[in-house]
Amino acid sequence: MDRFEYRDGRLWCEDVAAAEIASAVGTPAYVYSAGTLLHHYRAIERAFAALRPTICYSVKSLANLHVLKLLAGAGSGFDVTSGGELARALAAGGEPSKIVFAGVGKTDAEITQAIAAGIGLFNVESEAEFENLSRLAGSAGRTIRAALRLNPDVYDPKTHTYTATGKKETKFGVDIDRAMGFFEAYGRDANVKLDGLHIHIGSPIYSAEPYVQAIGKSLELIDRLQAAGHAICLLDIGGGFAADYETGASPLAADYARDIVPLLAGRGLELIIEPGRQISCNAGVLLTQVLYVKKGGDRRFVIVDAAMTDLIRPLLYGGKHFIYPAELPAGSQPPQRRMDYAPAGAVRCDVVGGVCEPSDFLGKDRMLPPVSRGDLLAVFSAGAYGFVMSSTYNSRPRAPEVLVEGGRWRIIRRRETCDDLMEPERHISVPDS
Repeated sequence: MDRFEYRDGRLWCEDVAAAEIASAVGTPAYVYSAGTLLHHYRAIERAFAALRPTICYSVKSLANLHVLKLLAGAGSGFDVTSGGELARALAAGGEPSKIVFAGVGKTDAEITQAIAAGIGLFNVESEAEFENLSRLAGSAGRTIRAALRLNPDVYDPKTHTYTATGKKETKFGVDIDRAMGFFEAYGRDANVKLDGLHIHIGSPIYSAEPYVQAIGKSLELIDRLQAAGHAICLLDIGGGFAADYETGASPLAADYARDIVPLLAGRGLELIIEPGRQISCNAGVLLTQVLYVKKGGDRRFVIVDAAMTDLIRPLLYGGKHFIYPAELPAGSQPPQRRMDYAPAGAVRCDVVGGVCEPSDFLGKDRMLPPVSRGDLLAVFSAGAYGFVMSSTYNSRPRAPEVLVEGGRWRIIRRRETCDDLMEPERHISVPDS
């Protein structure tokens, strides 16, 4: 249930017209639906209820403090990958015991920060990291908990090569054939209680089958570790559940759970799930205004005020987002959210931004009704990896973020200004030489 729909030719987010928000805050702008965020969170909660998991929302997918507060209020924990994300999770009221810290390059400062906060779990990705983690925990006089991130050599062929993290060739995790030796070396450490396994095989994963393979390998390893005397009691199956970029193109949380829950039922393991995209992706749109329409050879370009600096997924991952006008001519039918949707009179266009790069586009070969300067377009499925990956390249201030709750909306991050961009460069003190 994604609460963006057309009513009488206008796009609405819950009970607020998109054009009303754009008129008030300008464009480009990110708009999020609180109801959609909570719907997808609760769908995962219901689907896996039999296993009583700890759901740790992946902060990197959409990190705004107000969104995190909303999810923390619903009972979510948080999956963080940096000290900055940890600070956000704590500032949003996240319960430290329900925070998991992953990532191959945790710095000493970040580890020390997380130890002091009393987080629930570190996901460890190498022998060298474990040794450093133990050293820092010992220096702090604390005993901490960790899970070994396995690389199970499993992947979904539909996953982009840049987001497939479960193959041996990636930088993430420890190869599964080294895991027994890892636990023999570190499983009885005095400072770090190593009693879990973590797997994260990439994102988006479009079926349960890669999880079934990875969990099956993990359970076999757990049996061997337990037989060797290691008390393994936790399994973190990561995230990566796909989002519905095209209607009907990806499964529901219940479809994943249907195959995963029977594997883990009765095992007595603590379970952690780290969803991100499936919660946030379709909870957000990027609103943008048409600046110009032009031809170049045989191509027609719709030039808008959003750009690769606002949404880099199309350039970086080949991500495809449905794009359509937010206000339609009288009598027009609401669009079907499919990439191949082509209403009568549609024209093939490339939707591009104004950044000085040939690779700056939001969508290519899109069939759009005729548009002109000033028209408002919506880029759908932009809640995940949208604003969080935005940049200020070309000195373009970043867009505002807006949260809609029923018939009310509020700015949850103001639009940046040029002064914001230049402030860190002003009043620099130069040390004496």
